Amino acid sequence: MDTALDRAVRVFRERGYHATSIGDLTAAMRLATGSIYKAFRDKHAVFLAAFERYTALRQEQTRSAARRGTNGRDRIHNVLLSYVAQSQGAEGRRGCLVVGSAVELSAVDSVVAARVGAQLKTNEDFIAGLIREGQADGSIPGHVAADDTARLVICITQGLRVVGKARLPLDGTRLVGVAMKLLA
Repeated sequence: MDTALDRAVRVFRERGYHATSIGDLTAAMRLATGSIYKAFRDKHAVFLAAFERYTALRQEQTRSAARRGTNGRDRIHNVLLSYVAQSQGAEGRRGCLVVGSAVELSAVDSVVAARVGAQLKTNEDFIAGLIREGQADGSIPGHVAADDTARLVICITQGLRVVGKARLPLDGTRLVGVAMKLLA
């Protein structure tokens, strides 16, 4: 099932919800139409399952990047570099399912809006925690407003995903260097 959902994630990331048909999903997931309806009921249920799969995988990638740091500041630096990497090349062109869902569906689908909001809040809380960790270990000054700065970092990370989808070049080292000045 995870493999089939990973394939659905790819289609939804590339095409969006409305431009994806059940036919697109059956081809990508390598399942018969009846099997999709039996397992998921409808396209919306496939989308919600794919969204959950995507966010779980991305959350693990983000936490893995953070774990490679030795202090709070390094952890945030690694998270930002991870977002840059995910926003470039073929991966960047596929886009972020959270950003795409926010833009395409949040205004018209309360279930998706709630999941997008919850995921962004989870990410923001994670960044705020890393800022507080950096303040505790001395790598980030105490005057940095953790919650407000975390919100701004989320705006940056989601903006990176939009720029990647738009196929604009990203100088990751330079951009991350500028973003890290928020923690000075």
